Amino acid sequence: MTGQALPCFVTRPLAPPPWPGLLVIHEGNGISPQLLRVCERLADVGYATVAPDLFFRSGGSEAADYGTLIGALRPDELRADLTEAHGRLRALGADRIGITGFCLGGTITYRAARWGLDLAAAAPFYGGHIATELGPVACPLLLFFGGTDEYIPPKAIEKVRGTHPDVVVYPEAGHGFMRDGSSNYDATAAADAWARLLAFFAQHLRE
Repeated sequence: MTGQALPCFVTRPLAPPPWPGLLVIHEGNGISPQLLRVCERLADVGYATVAPDLFFRSGGSEAADYGTLIGALRPDELRADLTEAHGRLRALGADRIGITGFCLGGTITYRAARWGLDLAAAAPFYGGHIATELGPVACPLLLFFGGTDEYIPPKAIEKVRGTHPDVVVYPEAGHGFMRDGSSNYDATAAADAWARLLAFFAQHLRE
C-alpha cells in the first residue's frame, strides 16, 4: 500500500493547546476498542494522543492474522511511521511528547526510546522482545510486566530490570492485564498501573 497516508486515531483535550502529547502504540491485534478507550482516557486528563495503525501497509488491523501482520513490519518503515505520528502530535500543538504501548506496542515503545525519537518519556507495557533488545535509551523509562505472563518469563523481566531498574511487576497479573473487557484483564493491577503511568507522564511531560 505504497503512497497511502498513515492512518491514526487522534484525541485532543478540551483545553486549547499547547498540551503534552502521547503516542499510543497498539498490541499485536492492531487498533482495538480497548486502545481507543486508552486514548480517550488520556485526553480526559489533558493529553493529546495519536495512535497510528502500524499495519496499514498490509491492509490494516483486520487484514490478516496477527502473526502475518507483525511479520510484515519493517524497521525502517516502522521508524518512519513513528516519526510521522510524532510530527502529527507536534502539528496539533503538543509541546512535550511521550510514548506508551502494549504487547507488540510495548516492544515498539522501547525501540522508540532507544531510537532517540525526541521523546520526553516512554512507558512500555509487557513488551515481549524488550529483554532481547536491551541497550541505552534516550529518555526516562518506566516498564510494566505481569508476573504470570505466559510470554515473558520472570528471568526475562529480571534481565530487563538489570538494565533498567524502573520496572513494575504485578505478581498475579498475566499478559494483557490492561486489556479491559478481556479475560486477561486484572482490575487491581490495571488501576495501579494507570495511576503510576499518569504520575510518570506528569513528572516528565508537565513539569
